Amino acid sequence: MSSVFLVLAAINTAVRLRPDPLVVSGSQAKVPTRRGVVAAFRLITSTGNGRLALAAMVVSQATMVAVMTMTPVHLKLHGYENVSPYVISLHIAGMFAFSPLVGKYADHYGRVNAIFLGAVLLVVATALSAVSGEGNPMLFPSLWLLGIGWNFGLIGGSSLLVESIDDSVRVRVQGTADLLMSFCGGLAGFSSGFVRRAIGFHLLSTASLVLAGVLLVYVIAGSAHTRPTVESLLRRR
Repeated sequence: MSSVFLVLAAINTAVRLRPDPLVVSGSQAKVPTRRGVVAAFRLITSTGNGRLALAAMVVSQATMVAVMTMTPVHLKLHGYENVSPYVISLHIAGMFAFSPLVGKYADHYGRVNAIFLGAVLLVVATALSAVSGEGNPMLFPSLWLLGIGWNFGLIGGSSLLVESIDDSVRVRVQGTADLLMSFCGGLAGFSSGFVRRAIGFHLLSTASLVLAGVLLVYVIAGSAHTRPTVESLLRRR
């Protein structure tokens, strides 16, 4: 079923995505001044906004994947495999169902504020997961918030990244950022099983909590442009 839907999506994109957004933006006619993944990475990290955007994307992905991957294993080990589909379904809903609202939030309040809120949600989600014990009730809100936090971090980070670079290198920079995000997410998913086996699910969640906390601190104090933006968000609340 997955293969069928992916093929249909590919056909739909190839046939109906006309005109190509790359052509509309005029980027296709521009010749990039730098080439390669390393050069694109240097472009991303050359600005404060670029570094923050990449950090938001990578941390959100790694944190989410590490906890999500081991949650069904944790539930099964404690005899709650019957609720695992519902916990993960709620998590997936948090990841994608609110995307339009998250996009509107990022447009209205700013990309940095979206990353800030995403980091807060990731901290809360991983904290709930870390103290969930052997039961399953705490994992329902934990995995739901984990999905929403990932959504805010990814949309806020990717939007901020696009705004931080020139159109002529946008595609290469976006591809490099997605590559790094996917690589770190894959590494988190691969290593999470070994980490859970060595130190347990709750310490794995605690490690993810620390990672999300680092992102939160970085948003607040890591950039000269971040501080007033976050303060404005706090005043609104």
